[in-house]
Amino acid sequence: MALTGLLLLNVQAFAQLPPVETLPALGKDLKPAFATQTRIAGVESKTKVTITPIVSGLESPWGLDFFADGNMIVSERPGRIRIIRRDIPGDPIEGVPPVLLKGDAGMYDVKLDPNFKKTRWVFWTFVEPVEGGSVSSVARARLSDDEKKFEDLKIIYRTTPVYAGPNHNGSRMIFDKKGNLFVSFGEKSDDEIRKKAQDLSSSLGKIVRITKDGQRVKGNPFEKTPGALPEIWTYGHRNPQGFAFHPETGELWATDHGPNAGDELNIINPGLNYGWPVISYGIEYSGKPVNNGLTKNDGMEQPIYFWDPAVAPSGMLFYTGRGIPEWKGSLFIAALRGSHIIRLVIRDNKVVGEERLFADLHKRFRHIVQGPDQDIFAIIDDKDGKIFRISK
Repeated sequence: MALTGLLLLNVQAFAQLPPVETLPALGKDLKPAFATQTRIAGVESKTKVTITPIVSGLESPWGLDFFADGNMIVSERPGRIRIIRRDIPGDPIEGVPPVLLKGDAGMYDVKLDPNFKKTRWVFWTFVEPVEGGSVSSVARARLSDDEKKFEDLKIIYRTTPVYAGPNHNGSRMIFDKKGNLFVSFGEKSDDEIRKKAQDLSSSLGKIVRITKDGQRVKGNPFEKTPGALPEIWTYGHRNPQGFAFHPETGELWATDHGPNAGDELNIINPGLNYGWPVISYGIEYSGKPVNNGLTKNDGMEQPIYFWDPAVAPSGMLFYTGRGIPEWKGSLFIAALRGSHIIRLVIRDNKVVGEERLFADLHKRFRHIVQGPDQDIFAIIDDKDGKIFRISK
C-alpha cells in the first residue's frame, strides 16, 4: 500500500487463511500450551477501510484521549502534553514536571478524569528523574480554564525501588467504571532488577489499582499480605503498554512486550502471577531462551496469545462502533516493531483469527483509540509523529 491522501484497504472475503506470520519462529523448541495460543489462522475483512493522516507535527506521541467535544489531548515522549483542536496541535501545556528522556524513558500515557467536566483533572505517566536514578510516576493536575497550564500538580504515585537504568518503564493507564485507575509498570530491563517483577514489595513489573489520589483501592488482592504493596493488582509482567476492558465480560486485557520473541496478550485477573521472568515464550536478545526455555510453572498464568518473532504490541482497544459491523468485538493492537495494526477475532476468550492492517505504511504504531464519533484513531511513534483516522 502507498499513502496517497486516503489509503484504501482492499480486503477480501472473510476466510480462514494461513497465519499472518511467515517468518520462522525464534523459539522453535518452545511449544505453545494450547492450539490457539500463537500463529492462529489468518482472516481478512470484507469492508473497504480508509486510513487518513489528520494531525502532524508531533514528536513521538505516546498517549491520546478525547474531550467530550471531540478535541484531543496527546502526550509526546520528550515531555510535552498538547491539546489538538480541529486537528491542529496547540502549544505545549505549561506546568509539566521534568521528564527523563533516555533509552525508552520519557513521557507516556495521558488520560482525562472520567469526571473531567467537574474536576478538570488530567492524569499522565512519565519517568521522573530522582536522586540515584529514576522512577515511573503518575501525575495529576487541574487543566486551567484557559487550557494553557496545569495547576495544583500532584505526583500521586511513584514506583519503587529507584533504579538508574532507563528502560522498560511501561506504562499505560485505564479507568474502571468506579473511577479507579489501573496503571502498568515495567521491570526496568536489566537482569538483576527484572527479578523484582516477582517481588510483591516492589511495584516494578506490576499492574496496580489505585484511587485518583494514588492510594490503594479497598479490596485489592494483596492488601492483607505481609510485606506486599497493597496497591498491586497483578505481577510478573515485563513491559506492559496496552489496556482494554472487554465490552461484554468487563475483564481487563493487557499487552506485554517480550524480548526478541514472546510478546503476550493476557487477561488480567486480580492476584495472579503472569510469570516474567520465570516463564516466558521469549528469546533473549542474546539469542538464548528466557530462563532456559521454561514456559510453564505452577501458579503462573499462560498468555491468551503470544507472538514469535516479536511485534512489540502497545496500545489496544475492543471495537464497539457501528461503522464497521464485521469488526465489532474485534481486538485491535498497535504494533511498534511489527509496524502494523493487529486485528484479533476473539471468541470465548480465545483468539480465532489474526489480521495485519496497514503494514505497507511501515509505521511504528504506538496507540489506538476509539473516538467519540466511533471511528478509530491511531498514533505513530516517530519524530514526525502523526495521528490517523481509520473509518469506512
